[in-house]
Amino acid sequence: MTDTHHGAALSTFLKGHGTENDFVIVPDPDGLLDLSAAQVARLCDRRAGIGGDGLLRVVRSAAHPEAAALADRAEWFMDYRNSDGSIAEMCGNGVRVFARYLQRAGLVGAGDLAVATRAGVRDVHIAKDGDDGAPGGITVGMGRAVLPDGAVTVTAAARSRPAVNVNMGNPHAVVFVDDLDEAGDLFRAPVVTPAEVYPAGTNVEFVVDRGPRHVAMRVHERGSGETRSCGTGACAVMVAAARRDGLDPADTGRPVTYTVDVPGGRLVVTENSDGRIEMTGPAVIVAEGVLEPGPAALRPAR
Repeated sequence: MTDTHHGAALSTFLKGHGTENDFVIVPDPDGLLDLSAAQVARLCDRRAGIGGDGLLRVVRSAAHPEAAALADRAEWFMDYRNSDGSIAEMCGNGVRVFARYLQRAGLVGAGDLAVATRAGVRDVHIAKDGDDGAPGGITVGMGRAVLPDGAVTVTAAARSRPAVNVNMGNPHAVVFVDDLDEAGDLFRAPVVTPAEVYPAGTNVEFVVDRGPRHVAMRVHERGSGETRSCGTGACAVMVAAARRDGLDPADTGRPVTYTVDVPGGRLVVTENSDGRIEMTGPAVIVAEGVLEPGPAALRPAR
């Protein structure tokens, strides 16, 4: 979506967040923009750009080569980038914000829709607004977790701890601690060994118990540093906690729900008896504007 200003093209952007995991949103329904890693990093820069933990490009699946095969199942593709410009497979909070944008733009209404991601198609449900006008929560079908075999160790703040390897379409290392301060400075990536377990790096979650089926977490997101929330991370944490607590639905035959507190709010994660995971939380659009010509300007693909 572009406009003109003194003969130069301007691109529309929005800003949104899900439990304060914030994103720059770039509508590009026909896949016409050439979005480089350097441009993404500039847009996500909190001083020189708009600022965000990542960027969501909104593209019709049929218009994007990575999603064209999914177009018959999901009209829209979430082209997600980390704040350093690198490409990521999936972002749970991002899917909710992506769906909220589609709703705000009049492209979908309350109810069910499907969103294509690099980790596959995700089913989404947008609840109706409350009687007080508050936006309804958004539930995302997050797929099934995979727990690869093998021991993993995370080293942070000069201390090494065992971790649980959980894959939610993207990689996670989950560490249980007594105090979240034990994670230290999570703007720098913790060291995870053996390195070959995560050849492209990983997200790392530190977790404490708050009560029965209630935990809190901090996270270092691969390519972004410490963020206020991570949706796939919250799901990975829930899965690791359920296994630790002997509540694996595959063993009990019953779904299990955990409340996961993140620095930016609260998420509710359920694993069903068939392994399907659902996450519910808020999503808010906070601003809309246009990008002036300059280093961060978006340009059509040639």
